[in-house]
Amino acid sequence: MNVRDALEADADALASIADSPTDVMRNLVHDRTVRVAEDGTHDPNADVSGSQYNGSDPEDLLGFISFDAKEDTVHVTQLDGTADACKRLLAEPVRFAERESMNVEMLVSPETTGVEDAAEELGFERRGQGPRFEGAPTVRFRLEP
Repeated sequence: MNVRDALEADADALASIADSPTDVMRNLVHDRTVRVAEDGTHDPNADVSGSQYNGSDPEDLLGFISFDAKEDTVHVTQLDGTADACKRLLAEPVRFAERESMNVEMLVSPETTGVEDAAEELGFERRGQGPRFEGAPTVRFRLEP
């Protein structure tokens, strides 16, 4: 598995993973730190411009994470993908936070067990209920240095 910075060309593939509009994902790539996990068999030098996705192919991406830092906390804003990809991707903001002596917070939907498992394996603690998004509950997770 390779982890790299997301590119604008990944917007269609990210939209497919997140079930979100492409332009929303394109804005996400511009507004936040976004990393993607790719299948290790993917050739990073291959020309993907001819794919139906106009960039990277969702088949090549195993997951993605977006995060930003404000004051003393790194906020994970989105995380989606396979269980292994989620764990590997979540380690990215954790490393950043450790170097900067910051906390990490994220909200997790209860039905995303891969994300929950990754958070718990990396030492995050449940901190109660988070806000509801479109009527769906969330659980707040926090990691302190």
